[in-house]
Order: sequence, then C-alpha cells, then structure tokens
Amino acid sequence: MEKKWFTISVYSENNVGLLNRISGIFLKRHINIESLNVSKSEIENVSKFTIVVYTTPAWVHNIVGQIEKQIEVIKAFSHSDEETIYQESALFKIASSLLFDERNIQNIIKESNAQIVTVSRDFFVLSKSGRRSEIEEMYEQLKPYGIMQFVRSGRIAVSKAEMQISKLIKEFNQ
Repeated sequence: MEKKWFTISVYSENNVGLLNRISGIFLKRHINIESLNVSKSEIENVSKFTIVVYTTPAWVHNIVGQIEKQIEVIKAFSHSDEETIYQESALFKIASSLLFDERNIQNIIKESNAQIVTVSRDFFVLSKSGRRSEIEEMYEQLKPYGIMQFVRSGRIAVSKAEMQISKLIKEFNQ
C-alpha cells in the first residue's frame, strides 16, 4: 500500500502519562510522529491531540485502534489531508536592520501575507500561518538574509465532515 499523510485526532481526558503511552504506540511500529499538538477541544474538560503521520492506510487504522484502547481516550479518528482543513504557524526572528535596509524583505512579508509581531532595536519578529509548504517557502526566501531564530507549530486541523464526538459524549453522559 502507498504511504500518505494522515491527521489523527484523539479526544481524551487530560491525564498524566497518556502522551507517553500514545507515543509508545508509534514507537513500537517504527512510525515517526511528524507533528503533534495538544489543546483543549470544543468539549469542556476534553483534550484533543492532533497527530500527523506519514504511513499507509492499514497502519493508521491499526494505530487508531490501539490508541482507542487507552482508558482515558474517548474517541480517535484518522483523516487524509483531503478530508481536513489544516494550518501551521511559524515565527521568524530577523535582524532589524534588514527591515529597513533590504527592500526585498518587505516584499517577502507582503507577498507571503506574514505579519510583523514586534520590532525592537536589534530584531523584528514575523508571524506566518498557512500550509507547511507556504511556511517552508518563506523560510527559504528569508534564509539568505539570516534567520536569527525560527519555530513552527504542530498542525492544527478540523475535519471537513462532522466528527460525531459531541453526540458520543452526550450519549455517554445520559
């Protein structure tokens, strides 16, 4: 089977050790977690893990089944890139002199729809949200000028189809 990108969404109670157990599931199968984000979800007191992997449909199905066996996990879903709406965010720290001395820096900021977050005497910080490819493109454009610091978030994603998790929680609480 052909490998492709999958986003795994895991809804769970917020308990110590769950992240370690989930990462162990991937470790045992020698599948690298390409991106990981954990945050609160649309459901009160429920956390959402967003995990991105590059693997086969069979492996992702197997992984989701193993994740759902964890006691604290309410439900896990997997989606292909075509089934999700997703973004990443990045921050670029650049020397302030370049903002005023290099006209091309201003063009890069404008063309990439980036935002200037802060400007100080020594540096300025750019924020860029978008697809990983858009962030990588901006990185490559800024790289020749010198990037003092760079950080990119994990993927955040919502499914195009309804997730049915709220319905499951309501039924469980009745």
